[in-house]
Amino acid sequence: MKKYIFTVVFSLFTIISFSAQSKKDAQVSKLYQNYIAIKSALASDDADKTSKAATEFIKTASAIDYKVVSEGNLNTLKKDATVISDSRTITAQRETFFNLSDNMIALAKEFKLSDNPVYVQYCPMADGSWLSDEKKIINPYYGSSMLSCGNVKAEIN
Repeated sequence: MKKYIFTVVFSLFTIISFSAQSKKDAQVSKLYQNYIAIKSALASDDADKTSKAATEFIKTASAIDYKVVSEGNLNTLKKDATVISDSRTITAQRETFFNLSDNMIALAKEFKLSDNPVYVQYCPMADGSWLSDEKKIINPYYGSSMLSCGNVKAEIN
């Protein structure tokens, strides 16, 4: 009987732990999807769309519990996204995207952002990296002028 009770309690604990981890991953996964929207908007050379995507990123980051991602990390992400959101030129948005990307890459190494592989891509011309949900290079730093410049540096599962 003791063994049965232990098994039931352990199973419940495992389910609760898994559920809590899934919720954490879901919060960070939504932030990643917002990041991908910023990256895509930059790649399409659309400053307004980039600004709107950054605003959504800020809303998502503001809803994440500090127990999931530290307050300092969230504040850094929100600060970068706010600069992107407030900037009206694609050039200024791209400059801040370097920092946002570096911080999101660090987050990707700590959390499961997606059920699919996450690719760390790099543009030698811009000397900058970014995250992507596909292997194909769609460069957010140069957009249409050099859309395919870059390579995959790493794959995070």
